[in-house]
Amino acid sequence: IGSETWGSILSPANNCGVSGLRPTFGRVSRYGAMALSWSLDKIGPLCLSADDCGIVLNEIAGPDSKDPSSSDKLYEYSVNSSKRKFKLAVLASASTNIDEEVAGNFEESLGTLSQFCEIEEINFPDYPYEAITRTIMLAESGAIFEEFSDSGTAALLTAPEDKYGPYARTAVLAKDYLKALRLRDEISQKIDPIMSKYDAVCGPTKGTPASNLEDEFRGAIRGNAKDTLGALGNSIGLPAISVPNGFTKASLPTGIQFVGQVYAENSVLNLANRFQQQTDWHLKHPAELLEEK
Repeated sequence: IGSETWGSILSPANNCGVSGLRPTFGRVSRYGAMALSWSLDKIGPLCLSADDCGIVLNEIAGPDSKDPSSSDKLYEYSVNSSKRKFKLAVLASASTNIDEEVAGNFEESLGTLSQFCEIEEINFPDYPYEAITRTIMLAESGAIFEEFSDSGTAALLTAPEDKYGPYARTAVLAKDYLKALRLRDEISQKIDPIMSKYDAVCGPTKGTPASNLEDEFRGAIRGNAKDTLGALGNSIGLPAISVPNGFTKASLPTGIQFVGQVYAENSVLNLANRFQQQTDWHLKHPAELLEEK
């Protein structure tokens, strides 16, 4: 089980070569989990396969009186055995400015998906998705960790950037936070009719393979990398799943993500499940590939 505010289920799934499901905001109770951002935090499973994710979600989804943000909508995982073609959208900029091997694996995945999907290329309305999500996250986490910052405990953290990060979060202006909330509502109204035409929108889970331990891995959150699907999906609470779609020459796993409409977990799960019926990336492990070399 993982928690995601912006990428913390899908990114580890991508980096570890497993399947990770981010449910719709409110689908799973957050009671007992450490808060980071009240209006962004979500709880979801990381498993071997998309089917496993659906089975786990079936058990953890549902209303909870201890979490006022949890939804009253009931959930039941169901596998669609129909052989109908899925309607899949691909973000036009999906392969722009990303790692060459990640792009190659994504294009190969589109070839597989074309066997059972009608694929269309789309563009989303022009908004600063990353900046909006970042502003909301920083403002809310600044409030959540106010006591932690004010007490001076942050100075005990070992990572240099984390010693000062909590203080920077408190510098977000109220007017910027309120503007971000207003834009989020506006985006939700414009994105919903686009998403309603498709079973999912897809793209690479991350633009790079798993990073070395010493490398920066929060580029989009810090403002120096693009993550349109991640920022958009998390800001308006859309469900998404990341599943493995290959390896780099260095045997690092890459992933593909499917983002769906609000409460349409079964759509993205069934699409990902069909993809995994056609591929075996989720059954391979980097250690095995290294042994083959």
